Amino acid sequence: MFRFIVRRLLQLIPTLFGLSLLLFIWLRRLPGGPETAILGERGTPEMRAAIRRNMGLDEPILVQYGRFVRRMIKLDLGTSTSTKRAVTTEFIERFPGTVELTITAMIIAIGVGIPLGYLAARRRGRFLDHASVGGSLIGICIPVFFLGYVLKAIFSENLHWFPSSGRQDPTLGATRVTNFFVLDGLMTREWDAAVDALWHLVLPSIALASIPLAIIVRITRASVLEVLNEDFVRTAEAKGLTEQTVRRRHVLRNAMLPVATSIGLLAGGLLSGAVLTETVFAFSGIGAFVAEAIGQRDYPVLMGFILIIAVVYVLVNLLVDLSYSFIDPRVRVR
Repeated sequence: MFRFIVRRLLQLIPTLFGLSLLLFIWLRRLPGGPETAILGERGTPEMRAAIRRNMGLDEPILVQYGRFVRRMIKLDLGTSTSTKRAVTTEFIERFPGTVELTITAMIIAIGVGIPLGYLAARRRGRFLDHASVGGSLIGICIPVFFLGYVLKAIFSENLHWFPSSGRQDPTLGATRVTNFFVLDGLMTREWDAAVDALWHLVLPSIALASIPLAIIVRITRASVLEVLNEDFVRTAEAKGLTEQTVRRRHVLRNAMLPVATSIGLLAGGLLSGAVLTETVFAFSGIGAFVAEAIGQRDYPVLMGFILIIAVVYVLVNLLVDLSYSFIDPRVRVR
């Protein structure tokens, strides 16, 4: 087990190296540059050249990339050209909001998707099956930003059930410890702050969870249907085992392997997909910050964001691989 973890972590090094090289070349090929975002279209060539010289953009590209790699090894992602602050500092302040949003969306997707997919498979051909399949198709087809605006218009602006923007009511004066607003409220026993933070998470989490929820429902349904037709399930039923025992020990445990794989893939996608959701709900996370960085051609922010997403993606899938041995004892990590 330990050797497997070390091997997977070592595989992260060439992955990050290759990704950083591709990103560096791609971002440098984009039209315009930081000097255009800073000066606008009225900047003189001399002013543009001075900014590029101060930022080291006039040096050979290999020299620029070597400097970037050295900073990355030191966990120094550079300085944002828009806020003039360290990118690492910006991420530390904003990343907790995106993590809270992603975790809440995954809880919704898993908590609703797996039971719904299982019940649809057990009631194949009935109303619940048709409704879940049709609903999952709708969930996959509807863009996240469109669903976000619909939820915002109905439940926030018309019914006034949920707040329309932000992470927490600023008038509460909540104490900040970790920048995880829900956790901070629980740690400091400011229960109103924790509840308010959760209330702000409801609408953006539902919007962000729509596509993962639809995918998990369909994969769970297909996997359960496949397992129900296996010989060992019929043998267990013929032995007189209770339905609960057959469902827990034989059906769900074997059907969860492909579901766990999809959850690992979806978790990384949620972090990157939070850009649109946070923009719609004015949610102060890393996604909204990256959306601004794209318009301002803030290269350090864009590269740092994608590299961090790559690291989180690999770590999440490592946890999924380790969970296989707990889901199915036939699968052992060596």
